[in-house]
Amino acid sequence: MNIIDSLKWRYAVKKFDSEKQLSEKQINTLKEAFNLTATSYGLQPLKLIVIKNKEIQKELVTHSWNQNQILEASHVLVICIPINYTNTEVEKYFSLLKKIRNTPDAIIKPFKDFLTADIERKTQEELTLWNKNQAYIALGNLMTVCAVEKIDACPMEGFIPEKYDEVLKLEAQNLKSVLVLPVGFRADDCYMKDLTKVRKETQDIVIEIN
Repeated sequence: MNIIDSLKWRYAVKKFDSEKQLSEKQINTLKEAFNLTATSYGLQPLKLIVIKNKEIQKELVTHSWNQNQILEASHVLVICIPINYTNTEVEKYFSLLKKIRNTPDAIIKPFKDFLTADIERKTQEELTLWNKNQAYIALGNLMTVCAVEKIDACPMEGFIPEKYDEVLKLEAQNLKSVLVLPVGFRADDCYMKDLTKVRKETQDIVIEIN
């Protein structure tokens, strides 16, 4: 399939086939895709939790408004952001940049100073919102890669982040959950499987300026 056919094939799965599991290669593809996601300034203020543990998945169903996809899915991906975001992350980024590209300090300094000042002037609330926006970019990228790779998924905001954080012990890692993506394979009796996708006409949603 081409990319458009793959996107037409994709839908938010309501029932996964719990007997089917993603291969290690497929999971590695999703992990690499997450790592390659575009983020503001390339800072990557995100972490991906990959869960393949039925006991934990079952516990998380309760904190996901009883959406059983969490348990049925092969794996559950949880996108997280830092609780507290500081300029330490800027220092890490530029150390990595220098290591990979061997960029001289004289070239790095102006951009580094700009980013440091920009983060220092923002409140933690502003930084959280900024980082959460990066998580949505990552979610969109993962969903597209899933479609291309014929991996089914169901993006979720309908969960209780504080409870996920507690179950996954995220606070100890300075993390909090913001988005959830169970992945696997659609069940044959998923009621959404053969329904026609409902979308506006392209000309009704795209404005062209020539």
